[in-house]
Amino acid sequence: MEPIEQSGINTVRVLAADAVQKANSGHPGTPMALAPIGHVLWAHEMNYNPRNPEWPNRDRFILSCGHACMLQYSYLFLTGYDLTLNDIKNFRQLHSKTAGHPEYGLLSGIEVTTGPLGQGFANGVGMAIGQQLLAQRYNRPGYDLFNYKIYAIVSDGDLMEGIASEAASLAGTLKLGQIIYLYDDNKITIEGSTSLAFHENVEERFRGYGWHVQSVEDANDIDALSVAIDKARKETTKPSLIRVRSQIGYGSPNKAGSASAHGAPLGVEEVKLVKKNFGFDPEQSFVVSDEVLNYYREKGRIGTRKEEEWNELYNKYKAEYPKEAAEFEMLSAGKLPEGWEEKLPTFPADEKGMATRKASGMVLNAIADSLPMLVGGSADLAPSTDTFLKNYDSFSSDNHGGRNFHFGIREHAMGAVLNGMALTKGIVPYGATFLIFSDYMRPPLRLAAIMKIKPILVYTHDSIGLGEDGTTHQPIEQLVGLRSVHNFTVIRPADANEVSEAWKAALLHKDGPVSLVLSRQNLPVFDRSGLGAAAGVSKGAYILRDSEGTPDIILMASGSEVQLALGAQKKLAEENIKARVVSFPSWELFDAQDSAYKESVLPKTVRKRLAIEAGSPMGWCQYTTDDGGVLGIDRFGESAPAGQLMQEYGFTVENVVARAKEILAK
Repeated sequence: MEPIEQSGINTVRVLAADAVQKANSGHPGTPMALAPIGHVLWAHEMNYNPRNPEWPNRDRFILSCGHACMLQYSYLFLTGYDLTLNDIKNFRQLHSKTAGHPEYGLLSGIEVTTGPLGQGFANGVGMAIGQQLLAQRYNRPGYDLFNYKIYAIVSDGDLMEGIASEAASLAGTLKLGQIIYLYDDNKITIEGSTSLAFHENVEERFRGYGWHVQSVEDANDIDALSVAIDKARKETTKPSLIRVRSQIGYGSPNKAGSASAHGAPLGVEEVKLVKKNFGFDPEQSFVVSDEVLNYYREKGRIGTRKEEEWNELYNKYKAEYPKEAAEFEMLSAGKLPEGWEEKLPTFPADEKGMATRKASGMVLNAIADSLPMLVGGSADLAPSTDTFLKNYDSFSSDNHGGRNFHFGIREHAMGAVLNGMALTKGIVPYGATFLIFSDYMRPPLRLAAIMKIKPILVYTHDSIGLGEDGTTHQPIEQLVGLRSVHNFTVIRPADANEVSEAWKAALLHKDGPVSLVLSRQNLPVFDRSGLGAAAGVSKGAYILRDSEGTPDIILMASGSEVQLALGAQKKLAEENIKARVVSFPSWELFDAQDSAYKESVLPKTVRKRLAIEAGSPMGWCQYTTDDGGVLGIDRFGESAPAGQLMQEYGFTVENVVARAKEILAK
């Protein structure tokens, strides 16, 4: 190891200790231990350009153990990203770029928001899929435009989480050779030794998943690290795991190798001992020598030159393959091809109708040819969720260009893999399962909302209307649970034409995930003569059928219950009660409208309102007012045919009429 390399590594160790101590919170031990790994990656192995962090062919780096973020922040600063030493000093402070865990969009060079352990591990699998989709679609002989790797540092905690097992199994099955993960085997967690709860042979476990596995016995051996990474890079048919033995808190005389170095500042006096140990002045903080800074800045400039070489190759490609280049530029800019909306189907009125899940499948297949970036699949439920693209192959170990994905029975990993795919510019991924199993996916859904990225989630079997599968499979609180996530858009369409408009709204939506919530049972396709156009879905709620004159009551509903509101309106009219029917597929889209539109749909002067939804009533009170009510469900479901359940739980036209009269009689 050259002296400047050792100086650089030690500088990162001291920066981590200083930043955590100044913040009086954080995790100093892992960055101190893994500084040599960071050095090898940023100084020797990875392709990146600090001047253009979005260079399409950059290698991706994920810090799955996000608590060790001072490692990443230090190398981003040193190599020349948009980060200053003052930002390092403001670690974990209000409005700082250097948050307590890495946050996508807050700081250039952060590829994904990590924090909950295991998420970053699975995100990388999605990024590797994204890389292969780009390569298969755009690479040509002599033009290896997209050949980047997915690097990650993962921890014992990541590998304990079940999502990592799900994602590792999927990556091995698909033979994603672009993955190179370095596993920090430091044998320490917050409670103490990993032996308290973690005994398996990780290397054999990953060989069983189909991974290429190596070991480096000392994290300080940068030559061994480089050799292992080079071998991993050459292994293109298996994902790679490199187990690296490290000592947490390396360089701390009294806390190295112990849990006390993990999740708390080392202490003022211990930090001084660390500095003395590494040859720094114990009385100075945040010291970066000109020699170290210049060394790493030059490494960053090497990346700039690599991108310039790539740009030359791309310009030649563009001249030879102008159609492909134009498509890539359009899709990676987040635009959609012209004319795709014309492919959206419309459905004729049909009293018998169809399940909205079936309508969704028809929409997907109608638009697939026009939207080459639209890819996805399900957690082993394609026949039930109608999400298979019939004219396209499946993405598999021997076909990395397929557009249909088989995620297996791995809902949690599916969510995080979709996030990794969505972070690949030019790709719009969707994933499907039953609404009840959205509970398995909550962490990645929340992270997608935080990152403002747009995976599309297709959730079917949306209520007690799924019938005989019973209590465990019938969602009650799931709708309100999803709606409670900030920046997460839920759309529950009422008929096939609303489904078509829901897909349009989802594909045009910006800055956040969207879920389509669909029925198992058939729903009538409304005769739209005399009704509001289904295009009202884009506004979240719209007047489906109005009363003659000022309404006495407003009936609002989503999904399968909209038909009940229409039926009740007719019955009430027979008694000279004027009701307005509002189809309300999306709270979030409605809340985004201006006040004038919202007033036109739900005028303040009409205080009598009834919301109807076969789920938890929580949240509807914001639209119903004190003079209104909600027909919902406040208990779990039962096993029975759907029609019997709907009647048992009060979801009939007659009961809607009765509830409306009760409200009017107040």
